[in-house]
Amino acid sequence: MEKTPVKIIAKNKKAFFNYTVEEKIECGLVLKGTEVKSLREGRISFPDAFAEIKDNEVWVKNFHISEYIYSSVFNHDPERPKKLLLKKDEIKRLKRKVEEKGYTLVPLEFYFKNGIVKVLLGVCKGKKTFDKRADIKDRDIKRDMQREIKIRGK
Repeated sequence: MEKTPVKIIAKNKKAFFNYTVEEKIECGLVLKGTEVKSLREGRISFPDAFAEIKDNEVWVKNFHISEYIYSSVFNHDPERPKKLLLKKDEIKRLKRKVEEKGYTLVPLEFYFKNGIVKVLLGVCKGKKTFDKRADIKDRDIKRDMQREIKIRGK
């Protein structure tokens, strides 16, 4: 089997710190022409982005794609909510999950797959402050261990 080429545009590192990711779903994104060109240049910002289900459609909000520099008058609105492409069954399943207390939909990653923009959407639950502290502590311990291994290896 041939692997499909994947070019990562951007990752939401903040989401992995603020949320516990329960499930990941790949979905398409409805874009206009100049939005795709801006994405190819990597002109994207989505630290506070989230997805919501409205009228059995999934929309991404607080997601900024900068205007395309070489475009004329027909440029896109950078703050426009973008529609995600999912099957009806997936939307129903996500809706049930989000209606549970504490769950939200967060875009984790944007990438090109076979020339098409895809979004890795995460069903996430917010972390408490002590969970975040524990993650920081674990990360520091791992970093110190790697440093010690590197020093002893010389």
